[in-house]
Amino acid sequence: MDAGQITDGAGEGDAQAPEENLLSIGDVAREFGVSLRALRFYEDRGLLHPRRRGTMRLYSEGDRSRLQMILKGKQLGFTLTEIREILESRTDIMNGWDLELNLHPDQITSQIRHLERQRADLETALAELKEAHQRAGRAHDSLNAA
Repeated sequence: MDAGQITDGAGEGDAQAPEENLLSIGDVAREFGVSLRALRFYEDRGLLHPRRRGTMRLYSEGDRSRLQMILKGKQLGFTLTEIREILESRTDIMNGWDLELNLHPDQITSQIRHLERQRADLETALAELKEAHQRAGRAHDSLNAA
């Protein structure tokens, strides 16, 4: 294959891909506010499949939609493994449906419980830190007063 040829990310052929709306990895990183390393990591994990021109990764609109779903899944607190399973099991996600609409109610309930546990843990940690801060402040004040 010559360096100018574009292949799909899965390596399924050397057919020329349409050039419209393909963005470089740097452009996609800027557009979505993610690092190049994160995009490569998502590709390594099988979440993204950008096309290639030589060593250059090229992201189609579909790739960018998929990235948007990945980031939304992360925002909702899902692991990358869970996000991949959701994306692989529901091909209609890539046809414009929101990730939330494609989740099974049990997945949503489970994630709500998980996030509520995390929130409770964070609230406990925050209260402990505030208490420690007050104690440290009082100790500091008493040392300065002495």
